[in-house]
Formats: sequence, C-alpha cells, structure tokens
Amino acid sequence: MSFNRLVADDFVVSTDSITAGLWGDSSTPNLSTFITSSAQAAGSSGNFYLNVFSAGTSTAPTELEFAVTYGNSVGGGSLLYDPAVAGKSPSSTIYGSYRTLVLGDENASFSFGGVTSSDFWAISIDRNRYKESLFPGSLTLTISGSTTANKTALTLTDNSQIVTTTTFNDAGRVFQIVSGSAGTVFTGVNNNGYSLASGSYGFFLPDIATLLLNPRAITAGNTGVSKSFADVKPVTTANTDGNNPGILIRAISASANPSPNPALPFTLNSQENITSDFVFVRPRSSEYNYSSNPSFISGSTGEVLFNSFINNPQTYMTTVGLYNDTNELLAVAKLSKPLPKDFTKEALVRVKLDF
Repeated sequence: MSFNRLVADDFVVSTDSITAGLWGDSSTPNLSTFITSSAQAAGSSGNFYLNVFSAGTSTAPTELEFAVTYGNSVGGGSLLYDPAVAGKSPSSTIYGSYRTLVLGDENASFSFGGVTSSDFWAISIDRNRYKESLFPGSLTLTISGSTTANKTALTLTDNSQIVTTTTFNDAGRVFQIVSGSAGTVFTGVNNNGYSLASGSYGFFLPDIATLLLNPRAITAGNTGVSKSFADVKPVTTANTDGNNPGILIRAISASANPSPNPALPFTLNSQENITSDFVFVRPRSSEYNYSSNPSFISGSTGEVLFNSFINNPQTYMTTVGLYNDTNELLAVAKLSKPLPKDFTKEALVRVKLDF
C-alpha cells in the first residue's frame, strides 16, 4: 500500500448556515396550539415553570415545544419555601439561576434597553427543537392584551437586523426584543422599537434558545397605538402563588386564537452552522496504476499472472482512505462509481467532511 502526504493546499474549509422551522417536526416556523399539562402544573415542578405542548390534551399532552417561567429578585409572585425566611421562593431561585446563566454575576441586575428590571418571564425552547441556536430575525411573538372580541395585540421581534454591533454576555449573543415582526422593527413609538418609557421588551438569546421578557414594558403595551395590557401584569405580591407563567401562556395563546380576529402564531426558526472540510486528493499519472490484490500475483513464484497488467496496467479506484502520520486509518470516502486509472490518466477526488 502506498501513501501520499497531503499539504496545506489540499485543504479548504467552508461553513454553511442552514435554517429550518423550529416547531414540531421542523416543517413550519409557526406555532398556533398551546397546551399545558395539568399533571405537571399540579406537581412540584409546576411551582417553577410550565411546559407548553403543541399536541394532545391537558391530561395527555405530546410534542413539548417550550417552557415558561417567572423570575423575581425578591421572590414575589410565588409561595415562600419557609414562611419564616422572607424573599426565598421559586421565583427568586429562577431569577438567580438566569442571572448566573446570562449575566455571570450573582450581584448584577437585568437591564432591558437601559432600564433595570427586578423581574422577567423566560421562554426556554425545548432542546429537541433545534440543533445549534435560534435564527435571529425570524422571531414574531404576539401577546394579547385581552381575550375578548376586541382583543389587542403587541407583536414583538428582535433587533438583530438593525444593530451594527452584536453584544455578547455569558449566554452568547444578546439582542433586544422590540416591537415589530419577523425582524422588521416598528418605530411608531421609539426609533429603536423600545417601549415608551420602560426600555426594551426583553432579551433574545439565540445561543441558549431563550427569550427573557420585560413585564414592565409588556404591561405598558404599545402606548403609541393606545393598547392596554393590564391583564398581562404579573403578580408580584410576596408569598403568593400568582401563576405568572400561566398569565403569559394565556396571553400568547389568546393571540393565536383565529376567532374573532386572524390568528397570530408564535413564529421562530432554528439555525445550524455546518462546517465542511474539503480534502483534495490528486493521484498523478504514475501513481496507483497497480493493484495490491493478491489474486494478481502468483503465490508460488511472486510473478504477475497477467502480462497486460505488466505492460498496460489499469486499476479502478473505489475508495479513498485518510491516514495520520502513524498510518492509522481515520476516515474512508467512497466514490459514487469506480474510477479507471492508468499511466495516461490523472484524477482529482474531492473528499467532503461535515462536522
């Protein structure tokens, strides 16, 4: 067996970005059905978060899509672990967990568009729904301010399409959630899409597939078009089970209800960057024209059995093997069909490695 050493010019690296629908079987970016599990809500985990499904029933849900939770820096909106210890509750635990995950500092505070907030809602996309990250600019989240026939709606997106510099923190890329849809920012209230006086509507964190929503901005609604969102205000009273995740889920679900107004689904895509390593293998005219198959050699004399293989050898290449410096096989590439090779032919074989 003979080997040819590859050089730097034989390698080319390429990266392609692939987007797909986020929900269900990844065939659609739109989610219009929101089902919670009655068993999960009544269990111990229901004190911390509520799972949202897209199929089944409340007693037997299927297709987990995302989870909603609520964090409060002083523990408001949920029952205390111990009535004798103030401020320690599931909501304070959630706040501290996301503060560490996103900000990386247990003493920091969340600031949405320059306005400090003591609480937030978090929407965490189920890990099975994406391979690498969320796709910036694909978000359209509609929150209904009412479930009545005259329901009002606040439509949110991220500002990835208008920022010139991407901000990073411990959770990776950070974009502000603003008024608008599908990456197009609504500038009727503020040029940057923020609320009138409460900062941005939250953080869009594509690398951890999480949305942090600013209740203060959402409750104020989009005052530039006179919409009221008092029904979406979280409960912040101490030692009180406010079911704040349920408040947000109802507001999202109501916006997707097609009656009496057109349905406004939760729209989001996933994104995956696939890196391909191209290796170019170049058998020259004088190389690989003889076979190492033992059937061509006499077992007793070691002579070539066929004269044509001496004077006019011809082989058929079917496989390319990639080895390390100690001749250990690392990868095998199969050709789509056998490639004839003799002293009058040279070949160029491109091997593609995806990872």
